[in-house]
Amino acid sequence: MTFDELKEKAHALPLKPGVYIMQDKKNTVIYVGKAKALKNRVSQYFANLATHTEKTRAMVSQIDHFDVIVADSEFEALVLENSLIKRHQPRYNILLKDDKGYPYIRLTVKEPYPKFSLANRTAEDGARYFGPYGSRGNTQNIIDALRIALKLPSCNRKFPRDIGKERPCLNYHMGQCDGYCRTDMDQSRYREAIDQAVRLLEGKFQEVGDELKAEMELAAEELRFEKAAELRDRYRAIELLGKRQKVVAGSLADTDVVGFHRGQATRSCFVVLHFVEGELAAKDWDLIDTPMEEDTAEILSALVRQYYGGRGNLPRQILLPCELEDEVPLTRMLSEAAGRKVELVTPQRGAKMDLIRLANTNAVEEVERWTTREERQNKLLELLGNMLNLPAPPRRMESYDISNQGADDIVASMVVYVNAKPLKRDYRHFKLKDMDGPDDYASMDQVLRRRFQRYLDGDEKFADKPDLLLIDGGENHARVAVGVLQDLGLSIPVFGMVKDDRHRTRALVTPEGQEIGIQGNQAIFSLIGQIQEETHRFAIEFHRQQQNQRVRGSVLDQIPGVGEKRRSELLKHFKSIKNIKAATLEQLQEAVPRNTAQAVYDFFREKEGQEG
Repeated sequence: MTFDELKEKAHALPLKPGVYIMQDKKNTVIYVGKAKALKNRVSQYFANLATHTEKTRAMVSQIDHFDVIVADSEFEALVLENSLIKRHQPRYNILLKDDKGYPYIRLTVKEPYPKFSLANRTAEDGARYFGPYGSRGNTQNIIDALRIALKLPSCNRKFPRDIGKERPCLNYHMGQCDGYCRTDMDQSRYREAIDQAVRLLEGKFQEVGDELKAEMELAAEELRFEKAAELRDRYRAIELLGKRQKVVAGSLADTDVVGFHRGQATRSCFVVLHFVEGELAAKDWDLIDTPMEEDTAEILSALVRQYYGGRGNLPRQILLPCELEDEVPLTRMLSEAAGRKVELVTPQRGAKMDLIRLANTNAVEEVERWTTREERQNKLLELLGNMLNLPAPPRRMESYDISNQGADDIVASMVVYVNAKPLKRDYRHFKLKDMDGPDDYASMDQVLRRRFQRYLDGDEKFADKPDLLLIDGGENHARVAVGVLQDLGLSIPVFGMVKDDRHRTRALVTPEGQEIGIQGNQAIFSLIGQIQEETHRFAIEFHRQQQNQRVRGSVLDQIPGVGEKRRSELLKHFKSIKNIKAATLEQLQEAVPRNTAQAVYDFFREKEGQEG
């Protein structure tokens, strides 16, 4: 539909309450709104566009057609709007990032080895659900506390499939798991622990505690002190869990306090504090994108409707930082959902106002804590992108370095930074193959060809394409990288990292030899320096690992009087066994004491005689 056709259709709408649904050319719902009078509200979108906010103008420009649903009352329109927003998640509506229903603990009872997990809602899937609880953070804390208290596994191993396949993980050795992956552990013991966990979630702390206490005392009487100590620790953990569970489980009652803070740019925070019997029991929050020109009351109304809409368990009282225009129908909607009265209160003074200030302070802190970090990273990457004349900020950067100590001892490192932070799970090592001798250019060529060929082959370990390549070295190293990429049909910006006399990166250099100074910007200088040092460290670390593995079975171990210390000194000085073997007595004495040098020299001369 044309703009004039949309305008004409809007003017023909009735003066009745209802919901309007804006859609684009692909029939995607882009906005859902409610109105007391559909004609008046919808017509405003197609009136003088100059009076609209930037967000509204952007939304109107995307409208191809719209539908309306007439309702009997503003209340029915509110309920319908909330339902449609949850279903379609329109991009121009204010949206919470997650479905913020009260979380549950889920237990897969039908599996041979049941496991606990966090769930947003219950389902008819044969699992058992416990809750609901006050917040996702506290619910996950309960699951973690259960696992630690009862020493249940928290790893990703599948039972019984993985029993006996590998050695127990670190959690077992730290005493945080009973090691159910061991072959001598039977299913009955696991089931016993799960049964105790279920009873704890049902609130039977005294019952489980008494059982453990009795078992602990029996173990002590039988002089099984190690077992008694283990049971004592488990008993104490359950006592603490009982106290925590009692607080969290009650967070559905009494009062919720809503806080809101609009931060810099478009970042805002919505906070809900759950109070139980006058004490703070849990906190829930979400960072959201909100246009600066959007009215705070409208934002809060949308967020409160999304947060509480559709929940079966609601607090008796919700304190709000400002009055909402649709407070009356919203109160009715929440009360009907709860099956009892739910009050919406906007305090002006006193203790309740103090709670609002507390919630708002929490919102401020979350915005500052998260957006400062994000904004700093985004600004840094934006500056780096502009400095290097990149089409976009380099979100993913890969850095490469070569480390060698002879022809048979060449390795390389690949270090990955995402959003200016190291992503260590994507770090990679390379052992260079078929090298005639140390050659940094040939080594870099091989490493990059192997890395990006695996990318082209669809290898999951190398699936992500970088936005920027940083090569430890000058323009020639960068030129090698460009050649590899061209051969493989890839286009990625490449820069060399040029070091100063102190081995610190002082500049970046293009493959054409143009240096770009980075010392003038401390943040960029620090980031590039950190990347270079991390790449070098990772290469050297791998080099030492390889060297240590070779040393364990070194021919030097056969020489009388050559221990670990002298062996290391020789390898450090001569770099390889081949060089040690070819060294003169005088050269050997430069690295180790005279008697050791003589023993090494005699050993290899005797060995040469035997081979001859």
